Amino acid sequence: MQILFGIRSFFVLFLIVMCAGTAFAQRQKEDSLRKLLAKPSADTHTVIRQWQLADQMNKHTPDTALYLAQQALSLAQQLGYTEGESRSQGVLANTLIKLGNYPTALDYYLRKLQIEETRNMPRNLASVVMNIGVVYMFQQEYREALRYYLRADSLIEKFSLNDIRYNSALNIGDLYDRMQINDSAYLFFSKSLMLATAASDSAFMATSMVGLGHSTQKQQQYDRAAQYYYTAIPLLKNANDNDLLCEAYLGLARLFQRLQRSDSAIYFATQSFELAQKVNFPSRALDAAQMLTALYKNNQRPDSAFAFLERATILSDSINSRQRVRQMEMLSTNEQLRQQEAAINRMKAQEERSKQLQYLFISIFIPLVFLCTFFLSKRKIHTRVIRFMGIISLLILFEFLTLLLHPLVAELTHHNPVYELLIFVSIASLLIPAHHRLEHWIIEKLTNRPAGTIPAYMVKLKTLRLKIKKPAP
Repeated sequence: MQILFGIRSFFVLFLIVMCAGTAFAQRQKEDSLRKLLAKPSADTHTVIRQWQLADQMNKHTPDTALYLAQQALSLAQQLGYTEGESRSQGVLANTLIKLGNYPTALDYYLRKLQIEETRNMPRNLASVVMNIGVVYMFQQEYREALRYYLRADSLIEKFSLNDIRYNSALNIGDLYDRMQINDSAYLFFSKSLMLATAASDSAFMATSMVGLGHSTQKQQQYDRAAQYYYTAIPLLKNANDNDLLCEAYLGLARLFQRLQRSDSAIYFATQSFELAQKVNFPSRALDAAQMLTALYKNNQRPDSAFAFLERATILSDSINSRQRVRQMEMLSTNEQLRQQEAAINRMKAQEERSKQLQYLFISIFIPLVFLCTFFLSKRKIHTRVIRFMGIISLLILFEFLTLLLHPLVAELTHHNPVYELLIFVSIASLLIPAHHRLEHWIIEKLTNRPAGTIPAYMVKLKTLRLKIKKPAP
C-alpha cells in the first residue's frame, strides 16, 4: 500500500485547523465564540463566528460542526454574503472528509468552486481546486484527480502562490506514483524536496524523500532509494510522524525483499508492524503483516508465517467492519444534513411569510394614514397637526419605497458598499425633490380650504375679533 501523500498534505494545510496554541487555548476560543453566538443577531459577524466555531469543533464533535456550518451557510445565503457562503461550504466539506463521506464532501467543494470562480481571489480558487483533486484521489478516480491537480498547479504558477506550491508538487508526485508513471512521479517529488529544502522544513523534506524512495525503487535504483529512506527516517522520528515512518520502514522492507535480503526485509517489516500496532494504524499493520507472512513463508518458517497470517486476517476483518460502519455513518450523515436543510428551509419560509405580512401591513397602513389625514382636515384640528401628519405619511411612503428597493440593489451590487451608496444617492436625488413637491402640494390642499369649508366656529371667532375695538392710544 503506497504512501498517502495527498491525504497527508491535504490534512496539513486544508482540512485540519492549524493549531496556534494548546488544546486549552482552542477550548478558550470555542468558548468565546459560543458566547458571541449566544447574542441574538443575524449579520455577517454571526456567519463568521458560526463557521469558525464549526472549524474548531470538527476535530472532536463533527456532528455539531456540521450543524453550525449548515447554519452559517444558510445565513450567508440569506444575507448574500459570498465569503461566508464559500467558507461555510469549505468547513462542511472538511468535516465530511473526516467522517469519510467523500461524495457529499465533493458536492460541497464543487459548490464552493462555483463561488470562487466568480471572485478575483486566486489563492482560494487554487485551494479548492486542489481539494477537489484530493477527494477524487480518495475515491481512486486518478484521472479526474490529476486534472484538478494540474489546474491548481497552473494557478499556483500563474499567481506565484508560494505557500501552497510544495503541496501541489507533492500531491502530483503522489498521484503519478499511484498511476505507476514513475518518471513524472520522480520529477514532482524532486521539485517538492527542493521547495521543502528552501523553506528549511524538515518534516516536508522527509515526506518528499519517502516519495523519492518509492519512485527510485520502482526504477530499480536501489542504492538511491535506500539512501532516501535512511535519510527520511530520523527526520520523521523528530517530527513524530508515525504514519509516514511506518511507510518508510515498509519501503525499506520491500527494497530488501527485491534484493533477496530476507533478514533485512523481515527486520524493517517487523519495525513497521510493531509501530503500527503501537500507534493503532490498522491499515499499516495489515500491510506489514501480509508482507511478513510472505517473507516467512518464502524463508521456510511456516509457524511465523501462520502467526502473521492470523493477525492479517483479524486486521482485515476489523478494517472491513470499520468500512461497513463508515458506510452506515455516511447514510446517517446524509440524512442528518437533509433534516437540517429541511429545518432551515422551514425557518426561511416562516421568516419570509412574516416579512410578507409586514410588507402587507405597511402597504395597508400607508393609505390609512393618508385617509386619516384627509379625514382630520375636515375636523376641528389645528393646522400644525394636519401638516405634521401629512409629512409623516409621505415619509413612510418614501421610506417604504427605499425598503423595497434595497434587496434589488444589494443583489445587483453583490453587497458592495461603494456601489450601494452611489445607487441610493442617485435614487435619493430623484426621490427627495419629488418628496418635497408632493409634500407641499398635499399640505396646501389640506390646509388652504375654500371659504365655504371653513368651520363655523372659526367664522364666528373672526367676526368677534373684528367687533372688538382697540383702545385709543
